[in-house]
Amino acid sequence: MHNKSYIFAQLTSFLNRNKFNRIVAKYHGDSYIKHFSCWNQLKVLMFGQLSRRDSLRDLIVAIEAHRGKAKFLGFGDSVTRSNLAKANQNRDYHIFEEFAYYMVEQARTLRVTKIFSLAGNIYAFDSTTIELCLAVFCWAKFRKKKGGIKVHTLYDVEARVPAFFHITTASVHDSQVMKEIPVETGAYYIFDRGYNFFLQLYRIECACAFFVVRAKKNLQYKVIRWKRRMPKGVLSDSIIELVTYKSRNDYPKQLRRVEYYDEELKKNFVFLTNAMDITALEVALLYKNRWSVELFFKWLKQHLKIKKFWGDSENAVRIQIYTAIISYCLVAIVHHQMKLDRTIYETLQILGISLTDTTPLQDLFNKSNFSIDKELDGFYEPTLFDF
Repeated sequence: MHNKSYIFAQLTSFLNRNKFNRIVAKYHGDSYIKHFSCWNQLKVLMFGQLSRRDSLRDLIVAIEAHRGKAKFLGFGDSVTRSNLAKANQNRDYHIFEEFAYYMVEQARTLRVTKIFSLAGNIYAFDSTTIELCLAVFCWAKFRKKKGGIKVHTLYDVEARVPAFFHITTASVHDSQVMKEIPVETGAYYIFDRGYNFFLQLYRIECACAFFVVRAKKNLQYKVIRWKRRMPKGVLSDSIIELVTYKSRNDYPKQLRRVEYYDEELKKNFVFLTNAMDITALEVALLYKNRWSVELFFKWLKQHLKIKKFWGDSENAVRIQIYTAIISYCLVAIVHHQMKLDRTIYETLQILGISLTDTTPLQDLFNKSNFSIDKELDGFYEPTLFDF
């Protein structure tokens, strides 16, 4: 790579432009466009994500400051506030969504790491709510005086990247999105208590996949048989049948009920699963790893721009979220390819203040001497890729 290339250009060279161009052609994204292409738009938005710009005006001011470098950074010659706002509002968000899925698949392939001795992939499914001003984002009505959207995410626990994401308004209940989850044969799906939707759990059963879900307190069931000689921490392990009319019709097969006492939290947990061949402790451990999706949401909100939006239309909001995911996966890929001996937090801190430097990328991380004092930061930084 040329030593005089800017850090941002070196970083985005890991993107597959041919793949992106094919997606753009599929959706006719650059039809009748002379100057500010979809590729330029992606580069500008990624620059805003990595440099943590707070608003559209803030982003344009930062780009104006580097106008002489715009060609080499990949922005093009026509980056104005009106051009970017129109592009975010009018260009098909499916272009960025499809490329985000491509980047997710690339990151998952590279970062696959086995934590459990189980045959299939392990996923945690949950959602995070992003509050919006109802007066500005009127399409995102949540409650009478509140607006918001939800990002529903299927998170690959072992690769530490999202495998599937679905964006809805915040008024959509989490369980209603379970039908959108792509189910893999032999995979394990982990859910919290809000996903006791037995019709969709039975869909996972019929696909020869497995699930672990935390049971609700008012679950009605009858015990078929009990297991004896429980390991430490496991209070009960039994095979049950659901007894209420709707639940029994939605899930006609037997289930396994595991009750576990967590000594650290001093709390009882009750799990339902269709995985009959793993141990009760493995069931509890699978659910414990569901917390990784919560760390992902926390990390994403802290380090990428998905809480403050650069446009008020639904299309602009979706494009910004997909660009955040693309940026997240790009950093994950670079972190893996360059075998960096740093946390992702440190990597982003270094990149964020060095995007227009001309240091070779490897030298940037070798020479930088960042000392992160977490006590001074005031909060704990989850290290998503550090095992």
